[in-house]
Amino acid sequence: MPGGWTLSMVWTPMPGETWAGSGARFVAMWLVMMVAMMLPPLLPMLTRLRGNRVAAVAGVAYFSVWALWPTVARLAPPATGTALLVAGILQLSTWKARQLAVCRACGAPDTPVVGAAVLHGVRFGVNCSLCCLGLMAVLLVGGMMNVSVVAAVAVAVALERLGPRPEVMARAIGTVVIALGALVLLTTAPSPCPAPAPAPARPAPPHGAAAR
Repeated sequence: MPGGWTLSMVWTPMPGETWAGSGARFVAMWLVMMVAMMLPPLLPMLTRLRGNRVAAVAGVAYFSVWALWPTVARLAPPATGTALLVAGILQLSTWKARQLAVCRACGAPDTPVVGAAVLHGVRFGVNCSLCCLGLMAVLLVGGMMNVSVVAAVAVAVALERLGPRPEVMARAIGTVVIALGALVLLTTAPSPCPAPAPAPARPAPPHGAAAR
């Protein structure tokens, strides 16, 4: 299975660690990864806010939405090939195109006050979460401890949000994900023709038979 399905390993408590401590450790790891992955697409919106305090509040509200994702990750089944196919199909959908357009068009709140910044950050976080649903599925089933998978998803997010022709980019990414899902299903599917059973070993001749 790609990535070795490391998600369950991340949730497994360390020796002497409680489930609450394991969950807190996972959320902390997830948030660090999300900040590194989502901060570049978020910067254009933050730079339009007036004042460092308002920008910081909006950023905290935005990432508070992403902090809810570990619950989804904990419940996600390890159906790698099928999940990749669904994620790729989602990338090709008109729903994805609408969510991506909303994310790219998100600017600063109308009034630069703390309350408006909080609501704006939460709303933007929800929009981004919906937009990245397929890519997050790739991250979860591919292995969030796999550096190559994390880097690939981060590049895909940045290309969709900041690059030219976002719809074409999203569909190209979806096509690649579908191909990977089909490859996983083909390579992990059980063979229709089981391997023949090995022939039984021939009994050794009685002692002295070889000499005769």
